[in-house]
Amino acid sequence: MSRLPHAGLPMPGGNPFVRGVRAISTVCGWVAASLTVIALFVTCHMIFVRYALGHSTIWQTEAVIYLMIGAACIGLPYVQTLRGHVNVDLVPMALPRRGRLVLAWVVQLATIAVIALIAWYSWEVWHQAWDRNWKSPSVWGPRLWIPYMVLPIGFGLFLLQLLADLVALAIGEDAPFGMKEG
Repeated sequence: MSRLPHAGLPMPGGNPFVRGVRAISTVCGWVAASLTVIALFVTCHMIFVRYALGHSTIWQTEAVIYLMIGAACIGLPYVQTLRGHVNVDLVPMALPRRGRLVLAWVVQLATIAVIALIAWYSWEVWHQAWDRNWKSPSVWGPRLWIPYMVLPIGFGLFLLQLLADLVALAIGEDAPFGMKEG
């Protein structure tokens, strides 16, 4: 299988903002992986308690759901550093360098606008849960501000990574769509 010329992690250059944000995003990747592993252990615990011991479970299913949502949200900036989000290269590959650069700016700015909107509204939902002391209607009944907190944090850090990508594009540290010439 041949490797595409733009595949892989963009190499951080000398810009301290871009390097710092990529370091934060890498930590987010480790946190997301840890949340996934914790969810795996909680699932195993749930299976053991239910089937081996014959007891009912109260908190495990809901905890696993919250952990996996947390892993998905906190993992967003790391996946962005890897260029792992859904990407269709057909149009950028067909464009000349100048057209690719214009398209990269349009796509990057539109993505930043959408993610900023999601981050803002997720902060509002989190704040309502905090302010109104919302609790899950389940038997376990955790306070919902705790799992909702991953939404503004995850999308806020994703937004920060997108801004770092825009800076890297603007200063020439990263090529449009990660595609190097030649």
